[in-house]
Amino acid sequence: MHAPVLERLPEGVQEIGRVVRGVLTHYRSGEFTGARLGEVDHRWVESMLAVDAARDARDGRPWEVGRQVPLVGCCRDFALVTVAALRVQGVAARIRVGFAPYLVEGFACDHVVVEYWDGSRWVWADTQLDPGRERGVDVLDLPRGRDAVGAAFASAAQVWSAYRAGLVDAGGYGVSPESPLRGGWLVRDYVLLELAHRQGDEVLLWDRWGAMEQWGESELVDEVAALPVAADGGDGAAEEELAAWYARDGRLRPRGRVYCASPSGYRGWVDLVSRVGEPAV
Repeated sequence: MHAPVLERLPEGVQEIGRVVRGVLTHYRSGEFTGARLGEVDHRWVESMLAVDAARDARDGRPWEVGRQVPLVGCCRDFALVTVAALRVQGVAARIRVGFAPYLVEGFACDHVVVEYWDGSRWVWADTQLDPGRERGVDVLDLPRGRDAVGAAFASAAQVWSAYRAGLVDAGGYGVSPESPLRGGWLVRDYVLLELAHRQGDEVLLWDRWGAMEQWGESELVDEVAALPVAADGGDGAAEEELAAWYARDGRLRPRGRVYCASPSGYRGWVDLVSRVGEPAV
């Protein structure tokens, strides 16, 4: 129903990002309340597009001109819409969940970026941020590291593996330096969030399920985290093993529903199949 909106976007991740930044705003960028803040819980692209269509798009203006009342979301939503637009253009793309030290000096904030195939290699790009602003890193081509040590952006699996090997202090990874949402437990949970997105499940950064409920599952996460790290290094067998493990082990995947504890104030179960618990459009 809303596919034409994405089809009309300009080609390329840089131009898509420019347009998306005029349509979305981060929930921490203003004093949002009520239904506006509740927009952060729209986990599906079609839900976001439906809200936009019912509000600013009535006059048929293209996204390129921006929105007077932008959609409220988070880093995941900038990445999600970018990925959807790239796929419409025939470009292989997916979401990557991890931590970015370029957002706040001296701390690695939880963050979601785009990974896409440029024809010769996989590229990590942050379309939430204006590439014209100096951040000491190219946000449209984030440098990759073999592990989390000194990385411009590190996947959750990289950070967990480095933490368990004693290479990084997990206390330096989290939502923000001021937030209690930081440390080893959060990094561990983000490995599962990254895995779910890698396998096509639309989950929010504040969703919980399965192995997230028990710290005793850390050894399970150790084994799981090694696979995406290996797959990112070009190990195709690791990618296949990861998909098979996710399919057979109910501790790793939502199994049709998640418990959502959102910054919007929403607390409750969301059925990912029937979409019961999804905020109303």
